[in-house]
Amino acid sequence: MMPAPAFRLRAVSGFGVKGPACFLLEAAGARLMLDLGEGPDAGRRPDLAGIGRVDAIVISHGHADHAGALDLAPGLCAPPVFATAPVRALAADPRLAGARDLPLAGQVRLAGLAVETGPCGHAPGAVWMRIGGAGGLLYTGDMGAESSLYRWLPPPPARALVFDASYGAADEPLAGQLAALAAMAAARPLLLPAPPAGRGLEMALAFAAAGLPVALCPAHRQVAGRLLDHPGALVPGGAGALAGLLAGSAALRADSPAEGVMIAARPNGDAGLAAGLIARFVRTREAGIVFTGHLATGKPAAALVASGAASFRRWNVHPRRRDIAALAASVRPGLAMAAFVAPQGAADLAAALPSLPLVLAPEMRW
Repeated sequence: MMPAPAFRLRAVSGFGVKGPACFLLEAAGARLMLDLGEGPDAGRRPDLAGIGRVDAIVISHGHADHAGALDLAPGLCAPPVFATAPVRALAADPRLAGARDLPLAGQVRLAGLAVETGPCGHAPGAVWMRIGGAGGLLYTGDMGAESSLYRWLPPPPARALVFDASYGAADEPLAGQLAALAAMAAARPLLLPAPPAGRGLEMALAFAAAGLPVALCPAHRQVAGRLLDHPGALVPGGAGALAGLLAGSAALRADSPAEGVMIAARPNGDAGLAAGLIARFVRTREAGIVFTGHLATGKPAAALVASGAASFRRWNVHPRRRDIAALAASVRPGLAMAAFVAPQGAADLAAALPSLPLVLAPEMRW
């Protein structure tokens, strides 16, 4: 008789679609939920029917598609929530702001399981997690190896891997994307709607370094100020770079002149200063409008790009094919699950990296 598997990982949400992150790991009698998100399309939420008791919810980072459904936690017997200090400091949701501490790079025991963490480069305070040691699970959450602002450390080996595959097999480097956007900005003013706790500050630093005038909305300036208190979440010298950015960039307002690169929340143009500036620039054509991230279903960004009123140019915040190959070489998994990607993207990745042991179902046991 075969022994019962020591670990079971189920994708409650986030497998086969660019959907909210929610994974349930069961091991040694413990049940950990890894992320509990909402969106990014049409307010999609995980279906928690039948999940039952959960011992802890561990949040990889603070973006809504990973932490936006914490109001569902009472239905899981109200487990404690864990998140890193930068994530808590930037959280608007009191359930996340009041979470228990998860180290940025260190070890902790949750429900009796060993959990190791390290920075994953995607956003402020974002971490990968290895749960259960070398024989357990490595969960990346969202990750990015190209960030010039947020720290990235390669994770250690693990038997199973759940990884961010948002871009499928795409392999375009961020440097080329920056060059293309900088050329556009040199030709005419650009508005770049972006998430303050994400690529917005990275873009601002890059364009300022390229000699372009940069204006930042209040939300971006607030996040930059708070991150100065958490230098461990940033690359070496990152805090000084942010301080210089705050001193050297203009404060973006609704009536600011259209010049240089203007970076404003929110990324899909549905709220915040970006929404007002989009309406203004569509009307006056003073500036081009460029979206750089996922075009969420039902949000203004998708409609504006489809109509030609705005354009799309990707700014990498997720791994390229070569980054996934490097991740697999570091983790050396026997089982791997591609998360946050449609089936065709996963198939493209499987064809490009045939040695990656991808599973074809939303569950792994080992």
